[in-house]
Amino acid sequence: MVLMRTDPFREFDRLTQQMFGTLARPAVMPIDAYQTGDSFVVHFDLPGVDPDTVDLNVERNLLTVRAERPAPDAKDADLLVNERPHGVFSRQLFLGESLDLEKVSADYNAGVLTLRIPVAKEAKPRRIEISRGEQGAKQITT
Repeated sequence: MVLMRTDPFREFDRLTQQMFGTLARPAVMPIDAYQTGDSFVVHFDLPGVDPDTVDLNVERNLLTVRAERPAPDAKDADLLVNERPHGVFSRQLFLGESLDLEKVSADYNAGVLTLRIPVAKEAKPRRIEISRGEQGAKQITT
């Protein structure tokens, strides 16, 4: 026989943490984003997600990532601990006008979805030639 303390709010706290997350374990998929060279890179943590359930959409400047992790099949078992989030996860990012959304590439490896979005050619710095009357032309970098 095991004696356990009961807390009437324990189940409520557990459900709240699953829905909204905690500082240690957020409910949404965590990301890292950075710019390197001529590309913008985003890493999404999706451990245990089947890559076939990942859906990527870009509409105008809104990137939407949707993924699903099924609940464990424990029909005939007594569930002791249920801390891993499961179900449908979704995350949206607003992308800048300077990115080339036609050339987004995606790779899923070891539970991490990596997106590479190149900077548009129109957004890259270029040289503009300015003529100065009789003194000749001078180049200015913008």
